[in-house]
Amino acid sequence: MIGTQKFAVTAMRLQAQALKASVRYQIELLSFFKHRCEKDLKLVDDLVESDELTEAFDVMSAFLQGAADEYATEASRFATLGSKLAADTAKRVRKETDGATEDFAARTIS
Repeated sequence: MIGTQKFAVTAMRLQAQALKASVRYQIELLSFFKHRCEKDLKLVDDLVESDELTEAFDVMSAFLQGAADEYATEASRFATLGSKLAADTAKRVRKETDGATEDFAARTIS
């Protein structure tokens, strides 16, 4: 029974790790989207304040260039976060399965 409990606890911990990873992704995305929405509001204000058509084109051009740069940076950050979370999860899985396997082997021998 103890081996079964150990495996159940291990499975629960892995599920908790997956949930934490999912929430970290959501936090990162929501933070980025909040920032982009603030930039969108600033774009509207800047366009309204533009007196000439060429000024509005400059404002829009700067906005689009900044947005492209920020989305590229965020994609890189998101990939880095995913890589780190995958490495952390792999370490945890290895640790949990090693411990459970050792416990199971020790009980089988005795």
